[in-house]
Amino acid sequence: MLVSQNLLSGKRKYLFALTLLPFITVICVAFSVGNSENFDLARREILLRKIGHELLLQSGDSISRVLPVEKVNTNEYRIRFEKELTFKTDSLVNTTGRLLGTDPLARDYVISVLNCSSDAVIYGYAISDNKKDDIVTCKGRKQPTACYIIDIKFKPKGLNTATTGYVLGGLPFLAFVGFLFFRSAKPRREAATGEDAGTITLGSVQFDAKYRKLIINGTTSDLTGTETRLLSIFASAPNQIIARKRLQKEIWEDEGVIVGRSLDMFISKLRKKLEEAQDINIVVVRGKGYRLEISA
Repeated sequence: MLVSQNLLSGKRKYLFALTLLPFITVICVAFSVGNSENFDLARREILLRKIGHELLLQSGDSISRVLPVEKVNTNEYRIRFEKELTFKTDSLVNTTGRLLGTDPLARDYVISVLNCSSDAVIYGYAISDNKKDDIVTCKGRKQPTACYIIDIKFKPKGLNTATTGYVLGGLPFLAFVGFLFFRSAKPRREAATGEDAGTITLGSVQFDAKYRKLIINGTTSDLTGTETRLLSIFASAPNQIIARKRLQKEIWEDEGVIVGRSLDMFISKLRKKLEEAQDINIVVVRGKGYRLEISA
């Protein structure tokens, strides 16, 4: 019996070591790759400043500064300027293409030119590594002198080839280990049946986010994908003010250029679909955003 227990203990330790080894390998490779990518990202920020510098020169300004480049998130940057400037759309496309063409991580990106005071998009275009997916419009136009922000959003990159090779190579082994583990584990109790996990109660309204439906007084109406995302954000914070910029970012952040009045249009459509419910309404909080009011 003692020998059997020792053998079982040894097998467990061996299995644990085999499970741990692929993870250690992947982590080591990831760290070595990370150092190289950190250098490339630091170089990218310098290229972005150079884009701002050349735009100022093309505008006839050789004195004012390019302000520090703002990193909005992992793959998005904003170039700001000390003073107002003007630019030609062709020059902007050519300048960014020439400079970002030297960045090994910048193969696909979307550029939006924003108005400083309103964040409205006054010009934008998309560049793709395969060229056939490029979207460049309104060439040959000169923009009036104003305060502009150049927003550059890069397409996220996955793991590099070396890291991917280690991960994919270890997948069959990890799948086998996972199979043994789950086979020995006790089955968990299934979730209780009844109301769908995607259904949320908002006053007298049933909101089914999974199937994009509203149920009011027994009547069901369909929602679009954007309306569903919008109501989901409101449902996560009922009776609280949600900023307009937050709604725009969370709903359209992966869809490129935002049409100025898109949010107002979808708010209006959503209000109309909620009209039958007397205890719920979306109200405008001037200068701040919107609030989903639910009566007690």
